[in-house]
Amino acid sequence: MARGDPPPTVIRRSKFAPRILSSIFFKSNGPVLIHHMGRGQTIDHHYYINNCLRPLVDEIKCQRPSCGTRGIIIYHDNGRPHVHKDVTSYLESEGIRIMPHPPISPDLAPCDFWLFDLIKENLADQNDSESLSSAVTKFMYSLNKEEYKKTFDKWIQRMQLCVDNEGDYFEHLMK
Repeated sequence: MARGDPPPTVIRRSKFAPRILSSIFFKSNGPVLIHHMGRGQTIDHHYYINNCLRPLVDEIKCQRPSCGTRGIIIYHDNGRPHVHKDVTSYLESEGIRIMPHPPISPDLAPCDFWLFDLIKENLADQNDSESLSSAVTKFMYSLNKEEYKKTFDKWIQRMQLCVDNEGDYFEHLMK
């Protein structure tokens, strides 16, 4: 910015704008399950198992009737509900392996490096939580398979950078 240029415009959403918490499970060619939490709902390991993981497992089995959850690997961050022993036990009982998330590497999660910004850039403001939930779901299913594939390829690249940097931050090394 040159001297005398006006400052850049910064757009801030109202603190009263609707917000939602969603669990979005996707694979390299599209969404598998999208779960939106109810207003005021607290997510703990029981909620995560019963309202997210069980429906996810059911959907995987429906999409893959001949092999079910065999060969499925789940990746989620180190949020308390995700790492609880009951969650780990449930996933193991269903034959789903868990890919570990490094303790200090937020640069790895596809939601952080891809999804959140993409949703914010492409969705207009919504009047309420229900319309926002609906818009997010519609948007996720509208993305083409190539977008998901590109994200998975980028994720593999980021995992390698994480290994190369011994789990330390690597965002500054991205091309």
